[in-house]
Amino acid sequence: MTIAPDNARQGASHIYRAMRDFVQSMDDTIPGKFEITKKGIVHDMMVPIGPHELTTLHLRKRLEKVMPEELVAHTGEPDVEDESEGIMRRPDVMVIALADMEVPGSFDPRTLIAALEVVSRSNPDNDWVGKMSDYPLMGIPVYAVFDPRTGTGAVLTDIHSTPDGPRYATRKDFVYGEDVTIADWAIPTDGLPRYRDENTQEPES
Repeated sequence: MTIAPDNARQGASHIYRAMRDFVQSMDDTIPGKFEITKKGIVHDMMVPIGPHELTTLHLRKRLEKVMPEELVAHTGEPDVEDESEGIMRRPDVMVIALADMEVPGSFDPRTLIAALEVVSRSNPDNDWVGKMSDYPLMGIPVYAVFDPRTGTGAVLTDIHSTPDGPRYATRKDFVYGEDVTIADWAIPTDGLPRYRDENTQEPES
């Protein structure tokens, strides 16, 4: 059976809305964070305190120290949503203008200046693989990844077309201790916390 393109799009939109309703119903019920990716629903069992949240706090404060007052490094709700792509994400830190936050519902991803993610201990591929594909599809111009497992990260920029869809063309890797440039602003990465081995309490390698 052949499905006409319009019917296919309507079917995909219906499936996406069903997934969105499920995610929103689960947000206050099950610990962790639910997101809708290009490939389906992801559940990240985040630890609510510790290196992940502390890194997010450091990044927010360091960015807001160097950015103009009309911009913020926002953490928390709402989600960033591109219904046409069937993607709903919630970056750990969103660099966005205050004026662009004054909207009902989810943020438009194309108003974000940058998205920052702190790699989850429980599901690192969500940040290093899934979001690296989803964010250029959503039109987010800068994606910065900070990995407390290894004390390293990367900044991805320059969205360009590929046979597999929009992708970031430029990747700049860094190690903790170096300054990193996110959009127009450089921030230090020294002192960012690391995940520790539960047995030795030494930083993970």
